[in-house]
Amino acid sequence: MYRILIVEDDAIIAKTMEKHITSWGYEVKCATDFKDVLSLFVAFDPQLVLLDISLPFYNGYHWCSEIRKLSKVPIIFISSASDNMNIIMAMNMGGDDFIAKPFDLSVLTAKVQAMLRRTYDFAGQTNLFEHKGAILNTSDATLTYQGEQTDLTRNEFKILKMLMENCGKIVTRESLMTMLWETDSYVDDNTLTVNVTRLRRKLEALGLADFITTKKGLGYEVT
Repeated sequence: MYRILIVEDDAIIAKTMEKHITSWGYEVKCATDFKDVLSLFVAFDPQLVLLDISLPFYNGYHWCSEIRKLSKVPIIFISSASDNMNIIMAMNMGGDDFIAKPFDLSVLTAKVQAMLRRTYDFAGQTNLFEHKGAILNTSDATLTYQGEQTDLTRNEFKILKMLMENCGKIVTRESLMTMLWETDSYVDDNTLTVNVTRLRRKLEALGLADFITTKKGLGYEVT
């Protein structure tokens, strides 16, 4: 089931869209806190965003820009400000399509279905892991924190992903080495230490010192 996030401050329009899109079998969530749309985006991890331009606190262009720092998820702008300048701005900010208000719900659904089909029929879906503001994007092996982003090597990414999937739990060194070996990237005990050390340096460079804790004689933990 595809997840669709609606960022629209007109409650009547938002609920109308939510009801209609849900009837087609999609999981839909409407933003209510327009000061922090990004936190909802990360938590919900949608496959498509329907985004109004005129919003309280920050406009849709701002949130499109913030989402684009983390994800390539398709974004469809929906706005009554449908002059050429706004349409061009929406596309330049990273939008994938534009629907002018007022619109027919059947047209909205058709555009949503077409966008999902083009994006995901032949591509994997995006998944985000978040912990203490650090966001790991599994689609491109990047880590983002406070607007700064770093690329991870294959081993660094797989180590961090396994640790973030098990937040609050100790992941043994043996488990990490087995996981890396099963993905045809065999590492011995010393190589694992080197990979974790390099990963920690990248985390520290982003401002995430002590993000990974060593449990002596056991393994590692993200808490």
